[in-house]
Parts: sequence; structure tokens; C-alpha cells
Amino acid sequence: VRTVKRWTNDTDLALQACFECTDWSVFEAATTDLDELTETVCVLSPLLFSLYTNDCTAQDPSVRLLKFADDTTLIGLIQDGDESAYRQEVEQLAVWCSHNNLELNTLKTVETIVDFRRNPPALPPLTIMNSTVAAVESFRFLGTTISQNLKWDNHIGSIAKKAQQRLYFLHQLKKFNLPQTLLKQFYSAVIESVLCTSITVWFGSATKSDIRRLQRTVRTAEKIIGAPLPTLQELYTSRVRKRAQKITLDLSHPSHHLFTMLPSGRRYRALSTKTTRHKNSFFPQAIYLLNS
Repeated sequence: VRTVKRWTNDTDLALQACFECTDWSVFEAATTDLDELTETVCVLSPLLFSLYTNDCTAQDPSVRLLKFADDTTLIGLIQDGDESAYRQEVEQLAVWCSHNNLELNTLKTVETIVDFRRNPPALPPLTIMNSTVAAVESFRFLGTTISQNLKWDNHIGSIAKKAQQRLYFLHQLKKFNLPQTLLKQFYSAVIESVLCTSITVWFGSATKSDIRRLQRTVRTAEKIIGAPLPTLQELYTSRVRKRAQKITLDLSHPSHHLFTMLPSGRRYRALSTKTTRHKNSFFPQAIYLLNS
């Protein structure tokens, strides 16, 4: 098995050749009804869709196009009020979709503007195929609620509510006298996984009241299980270290260059930060934890 960390043209050609020499009738012969055939095709669907949309990329360096399955996000850096590159990439994305038999759902498309100036200018609305895109203050990106002020109140409120609801099932399992080991496994899989959704992104910038709110859920679970559980701070620290170590070992990672060693070879060079928001974000905190 070969793991591909970066999709290149050679990888594209190799995969196309693999599909061309594949005898697809084998899949039909191996199934007895339409449901089995559908399940077989569904397994390949994410890979096929990734291959199909591989050439859909942003051309301007100030714009990033992020794709995850059928969820596409366009991020543009607007400087000096010049939106031309950003709007051109949006237009090119719509054109690419129409040329490749795909349709953008403008009703589910939203735009969020992040601007921390005191008096930001009013920007003209974004349009896609003669449809105006709604401007919103927050949106969900792969399960994480991102607000235009880059605060995490909405996201933390959402996961706190979801975790509290799942404590009910932990109570029920405790009533059936499940072993403590199984209760801890259930907590880790069903409740802790919710509390740690994108924790490496938001924990450093979360307020103390929000962290205490989430930690109360952990303490409640401890009382139900009757055993100590890792705190959110411990989970955050371990996951940041683990993620940072993976980046330092992956030369193809886009952020690998941020982890540069000092001449001593024992510590990483700290990133220059001008705001508290940047200081508490993932990369400065990751370097700080690796050096500590």
C-alpha cells in the first residue's frame, strides 16, 4: 500500500491508468442485487469524486481553494480593498463546475468577511450565476462553527449542549452496572470526541468561562464513572504536541517551514506575533509546547 501525501500529476495519471485497466464487470458479477452494487460503488465514491475534481484549483496565490468531499471553501486575502482576484476565482469556480457537469448550490453558499478594522468599508455583495450570496456572521466548516470575529462562543455553546445531552446515555449505562472500563470507553468515544472537536484550533483563544463550562461536563462524567478523566487542558496539550510532531516529520506539509530549528538544534524558532489572537493560535502554541 502506498500512501500519497500530495496529489501530483503523476499520481493523477497513475490512478487514471488503474481505473482504465480495471474490469468493472467483476463488481457487477460479485453482487446479487442493486443494493449490494450500490454499496460497492459508494465505497469508491469519495475517491472518484476527488479524482474528478482534482484539476479544480485556485490560480491566484492570494486565494486558497479547500475541498473536502463535496464541500468546497474559497478563502481570499483582500488587500488595499482590491477584491478582483477573489471575485475572479469565484467566477472561475462557477465556470469550472458548469463545464464539468456540476452545479453550485447558491442557496447553501454563504460568505463571511473577517475584518478587524474599526470602520470597515461596505463591500458589494458577491454574486454567483446571477444569484446573490448571503453574507453571514458565522458558518459551519467541517463541524466547526467559525464566526467573523474569530471568537468561539457559538462553537463552544454547540458542543457543550451536545455533550450534555450525551451524558444521559452515560447515566443509563451506569444504571445497568457496566464495568468502569466500558464506561470510560463510552465517554472517550461519545462525549470526549465531541468536546475535542477542533480543540487544537479554538482552545487557545477560548475564554476562561467557556473552558469552565466544558470542564463541568468532564467533572460530571467523572462522578458518574467514578474515575478521574483527563482535563481539557491535558487533552489540548497532548493533541497539539502530536499534531505538531506530525507536521515536523512531514516535509510535504504546507506549514512544515514554520518549524525551523535554532542553531543549537534543540529548540524551534518562536514565531513573531503582534496580537494575542495570533499568539494563542495553533502554530505559536505548538512551537511553545515543543520547546517546553
